[in-house]
Amino acid sequence: MISLGIRSFLFNVGWYAGTVIIAIVGSPILLLPRRFVVAWSLFWIDFCLWWLKITCRLTHRVGGHENMPAGPVILACKHQSSWETLAFSRLFPRSATVLKRELILIPVVGWAMARVGNIAVERGDGAKALRGLMKQAKATLADGRNILIFPEGTRVAVGAEKPYQIGTAALYRQLGVPVVPVALNSGVFWGRRKFIKWPGVIDVEILPAIPPGLDRETFMATLRERIEGATNRLVAAAEQK
Repeated sequence: MISLGIRSFLFNVGWYAGTVIIAIVGSPILLLPRRFVVAWSLFWIDFCLWWLKITCRLTHRVGGHENMPAGPVILACKHQSSWETLAFSRLFPRSATVLKRELILIPVVGWAMARVGNIAVERGDGAKALRGLMKQAKATLADGRNILIFPEGTRVAVGAEKPYQIGTAALYRQLGVPVVPVALNSGVFWGRRKFIKWPGVIDVEILPAIPPGLDRETFMATLRERIEGATNRLVAAAEQK
């Protein structure tokens, strides 16, 4: 039987090698219209998820689709693992992810992130960053796409806590669209800064939407309660298996 260490090593080798090959071979696509860049990006994501399934026997399932309102929304997602950065563009199509501006400076891969229409913001840039976030977010909604944001701003290990950032509340207050909380347990299988990927099924749960109109404190408390409560439940269920 192949050990977890060898399976994880094979995944990493294939992930990095496949990414380099797909990036180099497909780089001329960056000069084409955005729909071609999106298709190219999804091909890369599909390859990575397929390779993860083959090598590490790690798959996923999504529940709660009935909680997605019609029309553009803000998706506020728990972030435990690098897995989300691979999978969410496939799981939530026509969404622009809020990400660090330095990521779009990565040759080819970062340029593709920018070309598909993600929202890049400067970290620690205060009011200027917030204005830039809002401008890009409004353009995203006008294009009929969702906004995907990680309220904690970074990956947080299972069992750890980090404050929710003001960006999500600012988007909620300014944009007047529902916020859909999303919980998951990816960190149980692919931990933050962990080499080993454990076999199993990552659960992603789309939770009932928070309608516009709440004050900031009530909104943030409701958002955190829904995400953390569902995440703790999913983590506990995964750890019992």
